[in-house]
Amino acid sequence: MGYMSNEFGQNNQQNDPVAAIRDGKDVLLQAFNWESHKHDWWRTLERKVPDIAKSGFTSAWLPPPSQSFAPEGYLPQNLYSLNSSYGSEHQLKALLNKMKIYKVRPMADIVINHRVGTTQGHGGMYNRYDGIPLAWDECAVTSCTGGKGNKSTGDNFNGVPNIDHTQQFVRKDITNWLRWLRNTIGFQDFRFDFARGYSPKYVKEYIEAAKPIFSVGEYWDSCNYRGSYLEYNQDSHRQRIINWIDGTGQLSAAFDFTTKGILQEAVKGELWRLHDPQGKPPGVMGWWPSRAVTFLDNHDTGSTQAHWPFPSNHIMEGYAYILTHPGIPAVFYDHFYDWGSSIHDQIVKLIDIRRLQGINSRSSIKILEAQPNLYAANIGDKLMMKIGDGSWCPAGTEWTLATSGHRYAVWKK
Repeated sequence: MGYMSNEFGQNNQQNDPVAAIRDGKDVLLQAFNWESHKHDWWRTLERKVPDIAKSGFTSAWLPPPSQSFAPEGYLPQNLYSLNSSYGSEHQLKALLNKMKIYKVRPMADIVINHRVGTTQGHGGMYNRYDGIPLAWDECAVTSCTGGKGNKSTGDNFNGVPNIDHTQQFVRKDITNWLRWLRNTIGFQDFRFDFARGYSPKYVKEYIEAAKPIFSVGEYWDSCNYRGSYLEYNQDSHRQRIINWIDGTGQLSAAFDFTTKGILQEAVKGELWRLHDPQGKPPGVMGWWPSRAVTFLDNHDTGSTQAHWPFPSNHIMEGYAYILTHPGIPAVFYDHFYDWGSSIHDQIVKLIDIRRLQGINSRSSIKILEAQPNLYAANIGDKLMMKIGDGSWCPAGTEWTLATSGHRYAVWKK
């Protein structure tokens, strides 16, 4: 089965970069962690595709596919070489083919903020790319990171040449590479790494050109803390993420780091945090749910890096929240596959209930309780849920218990 672009063309989502966003029914799986490169990953995942599909995931975010200076994939060098520590190009194509058969969209991790050079140039830095495809010179590298290009349109990723997206030749090459990933290799969705590093207007241009079905950006900066105490009001934090989404022409969703930061404090007996002064959810999900990808942990915040981990004894409360609420929920590989069959099955049950009750990214929400040890909400008038130690159940005989576990319960109508 070749990946012909006309084959995807029969899909009505093909030429509409917001079709999946409009539909709002996606549930994502982050299908790797920080250690995956040690475990013959493309082949390992290929065996899991039937379970991923059966569990209700519509898209699986894969690690960066290109050859990289670091095994995890985040220091790319030859973008067109798909032989990496995760496996060979042949194994990757076998995985993508299996995902296609099972109708799970493969999401490519797009690392285009920075690129490791092959040869020394201006100032003795490794800021040239001789001898490999996209053989750029120093003009492709920002002046802030030792190149001859313009200054960065975002924040610097230190220690490696940052790509100057203001250069037209650079954008043309990146666009062609993204189209190749999309149309020839068969990736359908994009995740933009380190989106703080360059202007969102370039993300807009790349999405318009390559036409992924769904895109999400990693715009991650620190929440508002007073020492180690998380402030109640995180509006300035969620506003920065919203400004980034706006900058993409609203074509991309963004990871809801605000919700993650608040939720992981809230589950420790501070559930009052889950209600902003306007009575809405306090993260990006409360302001722009159709563009908010909610999650508990990823390969940076959790896994073996554990830069900002969700408390492990509260994982199911966390999933009971994001999998019943508006937004686009994402489940982390470790929680789903490495933390035992009970957690796997509880997550699957929540995904099932979400689908059967017709909850989507734009479902309405009414928060009924937000006390230190009890949070309860009505979602779309189709589902009620509670988390925390406090006891609670919905009034009215029309509600029946759909599932429950340690410190959480969900009812359906």
